[in-house]
Amino acid sequence: MAHAGDVGGAGTGAPTPGRAFGARGAGRGPQRVTLYADTSALLKRYVDEADSDLAVELLTSDRQLITGRHTVVEVRRNLARLLEPTAVTDARAAFAADLTAVSIVELDAATCELAATIAEQTGVRTLDALHLGAASRVGTAISFLTFDVRQAQAARALGFSVVGA
Repeated sequence: MAHAGDVGGAGTGAPTPGRAFGARGAGRGPQRVTLYADTSALLKRYVDEADSDLAVELLTSDRQLITGRHTVVEVRRNLARLLEPTAVTDARAAFAADLTAVSIVELDAATCELAATIAEQTGVRTLDALHLGAASRVGTAISFLTFDVRQAQAARALGFSVVGA
């Protein structure tokens, strides 16, 4: 896993990102819970929508955050789609700053093969399969944060503890 830091986010009408990801009690040691955050969860930090407060609370709690490399593309695409053009630049910058505290699972051949198998078994959409494949590379002992009901069902079927949906 690598750490990212080349993107950004916080825009008009969006929740104000006050605390950094994993900020509360950060650095307390090995008792930190690992949480895989998908795009539906991360986007709620920058776009005001249902469950944004819950997502921000979970994202800024004392958890080690993980996501897949493709999340950068998904979040930036959705910021551009959902926010006013003047808010996109600020949102992208905040997202980039937040990503510096997130471990990134690279979409290598093994992760993509695992995602393909998951897609065949569960019928989830391609990007959801990539999230589930990336999370599976870390192991099912982690929690999976999503607000996507179909993805939550597939994550539970794979043995993940699901938070959010």
